[in-house]
Amino acid sequence: MTTPNEKCILAIDLGTSGPKVAVVTTDGTILGSEFEEVPIHLVANGGAEQEPGHWWQAIIRACSRLKERGFFTRGPLVAISCTSQWSGTVAVGHDGQPLTNAIIWMDSRGAPHIRKITGGQPQIAGYGVANLLRWVRLTGGMPGQSGKDPISHILYLKHAHPDIYESTCKFLEPKDYLNLRLTGKYAASFDSITLHWLTDNRDVSNIRYSDALLQLSGISRSKLPDLKPSLDILGPVLPEVALELGVESGVPVVMGTPDVQSAALGSGAVRDFQGHLYLGTSSWLTCHVPFKKTDLFHNMASLPSAIPGKYFVANEQESAGACLNYLKNNILRQEDDVGGAGNIGQPYKLFDRIAERVEAGSGRVIFTPWLYGERTPVEDHSVRAGFYNQSLQTTRDHLIRAVFEGVAYNSRWLLQYVEKFINRRFDALNVIGGGAKSDIWCQIHADVLDRPIRKVNQPMQANLRGAAFLASIVLGHMTFDDIAERTQIERVFEPNSANREIYDLLFGEFLNIYKQNKGIYRRLNLELV
Repeated sequence: MTTPNEKCILAIDLGTSGPKVAVVTTDGTILGSEFEEVPIHLVANGGAEQEPGHWWQAIIRACSRLKERGFFTRGPLVAISCTSQWSGTVAVGHDGQPLTNAIIWMDSRGAPHIRKITGGQPQIAGYGVANLLRWVRLTGGMPGQSGKDPISHILYLKHAHPDIYESTCKFLEPKDYLNLRLTGKYAASFDSITLHWLTDNRDVSNIRYSDALLQLSGISRSKLPDLKPSLDILGPVLPEVALELGVESGVPVVMGTPDVQSAALGSGAVRDFQGHLYLGTSSWLTCHVPFKKTDLFHNMASLPSAIPGKYFVANEQESAGACLNYLKNNILRQEDDVGGAGNIGQPYKLFDRIAERVEAGSGRVIFTPWLYGERTPVEDHSVRAGFYNQSLQTTRDHLIRAVFEGVAYNSRWLLQYVEKFINRRFDALNVIGGGAKSDIWCQIHADVLDRPIRKVNQPMQANLRGAAFLASIVLGHMTFDDIAERTQIERVFEPNSANREIYDLLFGEFLNIYKQNKGIYRRLNLELV
């Protein structure tokens, strides 16, 4: 329950599909939100780009609708807090304008360049041992050889577009680019800079660039932003930007945090070893931990979080909700009407109804969700998706449920290594993201993972809520310890023991599909890696 003139925060969450913007009270209640879709440009040789101008104009339009709906007058706006897709790169000139499209987290064009600087003899898992030890000791991890980290993006620009590299004032993460637009100040937070793999993270409260890693990378320190804690106030919103947004001039802008870290806050699972599962375009399964640790063989490490003095277990699976999008766009056509009654206008609700009426195991059809390669628990850019074990009895309904289950098998694959990493079993997992709106998908995850799944209220707004929580803490309205009690759980899905046998069987074969076919994928897709 909100009261008149309650203090509010303008929260901005720039996701891959577009920005969400919300007015949120200082206790985390979302009063109203708006979403604007932005396109992704997939280009040759593994490129994935978005236009920063599209991001900004989408944010302006979303703010305009919030203002028209009266949410800017519900109470004074006391802060602006941004979160965004992570592992992206915006090359910005000295005038603060982007010099080219943003390179986003899906882009792998820098792979040849990162492999060159991380290689050497002798090798472990494709890394030169000397380089491996240096990176792990300083950062806790290592640049991925898939080329999808910002260090690889920058190296790609340096070699393929040297004119852009030379003209760049600063390379910024998407969240830090938004902060630049808001305040006119170039800066990165301790957590947003992490995937550049150029910082010394051994003292999580005092992250700084490493001269040794900068020299090894060949990236100039002058082209990287200064670093600040996530809980800092970067500065006031610029007067001309305040006018664009429709807010009062001088509202403070919080440094903020990327989406993985803000989602962890918004999930309510903020204490050490409390886990959450995110089901969005991609997926991850993580928790906060009090230690720095690396699992190189499964592409996992504990990296700086938004909570001072804490790390979180960093991992990501490339395709989760993206698989349902693929199903909608490439398998079901607009002219299709599966189930009758014009249901194609609401495809995700239709998918839910179909999945609910198909038996667990989908007639033993297995879907592998690797539409864009994979990052964890294996880093394999050549692996691809597919349906396995179809027969003349296989129906489209089986295929639809198999997609839901295949993503859950992938989550279970990751779960076993996360629990090994933290040396304990999760009692339950809070689930957030657009996929958490699907009750049947939550139940499938509970059954496949054999863990209770706790569906967080308003699961698609977790990042916005996390961004607002962070600003509220900065302003002194709450503490990190308050977050759990201010996060509502809508429903708990308990594992169905009747489905244990079939899911154990199919998960084992899911792993065998990867083991037996990874060589085929590599030969088929070698030129794409």
